[in-house]
Amino acid sequence: MIIAAIGSIPLMMTLGNSMLIPILPKMKSSLDLSQFQVSMTITVFSIAAAIFIPIVGYLSDRFSRKIVIIPSLLLFGAGALLAGLGAAFFSNSYVWIIIGRILQGIGAAGTAPIAMALIGDLFKGGEQSRVLGIFEASNGLGKVLSPILGSLLALIVWYAAFFSFPIISLISVILVWIFVKEKDNRQAPPPFRKYVKGLLSVFKHEGRWLFTVYLAGGVCLFTLFGILFYLSDVLETKYNINGVPKGLILAIPLLVMVTTSYITGSRIGKNLEKMKRLSLIGLAFMTISYSSLVLFEKLIPFLIVLALSSVGAGLVLPCVNSLITGSVSKERRGFVSSLYGSVRFIGVALGPPIFTRLMDWSRTGMFLSIASLTFLVGLLVLLLLHVKGKDGKKHKKKGIQYKYL
Repeated sequence: MIIAAIGSIPLMMTLGNSMLIPILPKMKSSLDLSQFQVSMTITVFSIAAAIFIPIVGYLSDRFSRKIVIIPSLLLFGAGALLAGLGAAFFSNSYVWIIIGRILQGIGAAGTAPIAMALIGDLFKGGEQSRVLGIFEASNGLGKVLSPILGSLLALIVWYAAFFSFPIISLISVILVWIFVKEKDNRQAPPPFRKYVKGLLSVFKHEGRWLFTVYLAGGVCLFTLFGILFYLSDVLETKYNINGVPKGLILAIPLLVMVTTSYITGSRIGKNLEKMKRLSLIGLAFMTISYSSLVLFEKLIPFLIVLALSSVGAGLVLPCVNSLITGSVSKERRGFVSSLYGSVRFIGVALGPPIFTRLMDWSRTGMFLSIASLTFLVGLLVLLLLHVKGKDGKKHKKKGIQYKYL
């Protein structure tokens, strides 16, 4: 039940963006918005989360994970309720939706990234990697369910999805409140200056590889949400597919990613060599998939090739989660994993607006550009992520030091 409670947090947070993907075209037509304005409903959520994540990360290190997570879940639900009421009853609906989405983003800042640090606190060794794999699979499950749920709710009215978020977040609050019991061995929090000095020391010695794995996770989310945004648009405009069938199609690549994430997390343990190898394979799959998509116009072959990129993301993300969660001491884990959460949210935020510009520019150019990006990130992982053993006990100063930070 502890795992179920923690797993409900990324599931809920993921629904916050992904459930809106299938309703964006209806929002655009109902409110007479531009494509860029529609994309901003995703972007402002993610930017707000990215800005506040380091703040709540520090607070979770100084006080406790649970004290941060529960109010954040409640704020997430309140922001969604405001957006739904704004869309249904207020004039200037778009403005109220944006305000509600910003509040949702601030709430989301204290959810999944802090939950990842909480996993690092509660679980150790291979069990930690397994639970992190479940965590990423839960994140992906939200992505699988969200287009289907969003499409179903849109049959009532396009903004109905906003009213579902408070219910979902309340369920998560109840689960966390009842079942998550933090270990009562937290030391007195260090003074802020000493805390910052310790963080600077971490990034001074480990910044190169931390930057690399941060970038790998962010690029996975950037390409994923960009492709979903593109696919949601072309399913309606080009293939005339709407409603639940559209949601089911959007769920296909996400289901592939969820399955791969779960298997990867359950198999990697604390084997750092395997994490690097699987990350490289995953980024290679993504590069091959995106560069090949320029050749496929028909929907079924397109989805088959796109699924290869989902396999790649499912290989990369659990490895990145394990590398980051195990890299620092408990006292600074909240901030370091939260900073990674910021990078993920930035990736999500940049996806829709950048893909909007790329779609207007060139379909071929769009796919080749993101293929070049994943190739470059794979090259950085190869060159900058130095692994000298299967666990952290044998690493020299420049390696990944699980035991000594």
